[in-house]
Amino acid sequence: MKPTFRPFAPLLRASCCALICLVGSGALAAEAAKPAEQEGQLPLEDLRTFVRVFEQIRAAYVEPVDDHTLLENAIRGMLGELDPHSAYLDEKDFMDLQSATTGEFGGLGIEVGMEDGFVKVISPIDDTPASRAGVEAGDLIIKLGDKSVQGMSLDEAINIMRGKPGEKLELTIIRKGVDKPLELVIVRDIIKVRSVRSRMLEPGYGYVRLAQFQVNTGSDLRKALEELQKQQPLRGLVLDMRNNPGGLLQSAVEVSDAFLNQGLIVYTKGRISDGDMRFSAQPGDALNGAPLVVLVNDGSASASEIVAGALQDHRRGIVLGTDTFGKGSVQTVIPISESKAIKLTTALYYTPSGRSIQAEGIKPDILVERAKVTTIQDGMLRAAEADLDKHLGNGDKQKAADDKKAGKEERGKQLQAEKDLLQDDNQLHDALNMLKAMYLSNAASPASAL
Repeated sequence: MKPTFRPFAPLLRASCCALICLVGSGALAAEAAKPAEQEGQLPLEDLRTFVRVFEQIRAAYVEPVDDHTLLENAIRGMLGELDPHSAYLDEKDFMDLQSATTGEFGGLGIEVGMEDGFVKVISPIDDTPASRAGVEAGDLIIKLGDKSVQGMSLDEAINIMRGKPGEKLELTIIRKGVDKPLELVIVRDIIKVRSVRSRMLEPGYGYVRLAQFQVNTGSDLRKALEELQKQQPLRGLVLDMRNNPGGLLQSAVEVSDAFLNQGLIVYTKGRISDGDMRFSAQPGDALNGAPLVVLVNDGSASASEIVAGALQDHRRGIVLGTDTFGKGSVQTVIPISESKAIKLTTALYYTPSGRSIQAEGIKPDILVERAKVTTIQDGMLRAAEADLDKHLGNGDKQKAADDKKAGKEERGKQLQAEKDLLQDDNQLHDALNMLKAMYLSNAASPASAL
């Protein structure tokens, strides 16, 4: 469902007509005698100031600048000063945006914004040059090659980061907890984002990773769940949205709907009626009520926060990890020609309970920081009753010996897998243990015996 924004069209036409009139016909003097503008009318005095500045740049700037460039720069500045997410999209930017929603585009593979004059990494995208080079959510990019980003607009920085596949770019970044700036060399590539990945963590416990929200993410998620269910009925699922920068609103609604039987998913509120939307779940839970744990972190933004907020408000899943990014604004792409558009913030997101995501984010139900964890028993000799001299047997001697050997081998594999997961990803390890506890709690409840 894409809202239309007809109210903008008359305003844009009126603005263009007024500007042409002021620049081309010497109407400044004629308009000067008119009374002050009423609310909703164009600010003529401000437009006069704009024209004066425009004419001074044309006449006195050290190098000639064509009118087209000056006007496009004015539009970029007008939108860029509103908030970090509104922007003017020229033909290349417009094509890149359309490519990004389908999952293939050129670049480094990072979602970025601006903070304190630097480019901030919202999140690296899975399996891209940036993620492989070690870029992390929260990194501040201070130099692109030999150029400082201070004084650059976000568009200027993005244009430098783009380039031909195979070309190298050195990023100088500042990372929290690291004393010295880090220098990373990244080779540009065609970014093909696979938004959904899935696997079994253990028999009966599934894992789905959402890298971003593209056109087909909702349907791809349902297919992934069906494939997992074919392997073995799911006792629980981990939905991993860490470092997911977001994407399409409709896809976030579809993902939430996959786990909810009913109720409001998200609503938006803006200044115009087309900015007010409500999305509700349709009957049907793809997990049939099986426990769900949602993993998030400070790289989870926008659509990721919509899903986490909806599942949290409906108590459908446990949200585990760290506070999310807090991008709760709605951007609408409004074409202004066949090849150009503006991306304009038109509304704010609200969770079913009425919480605004903007600048607050989603706070997890269980706070678990990412950490490097090692077990304290590494290298220690472990013993059990079966290892003691003259221990009592258990039934048939040979069968007991075989069972003991098989049991120790299986348990050894399981312990090693748990140890590897704990060391590689302590948050996922905790999420899996949470799922097991939830499943056992449900299985022990009286309702499970009905």
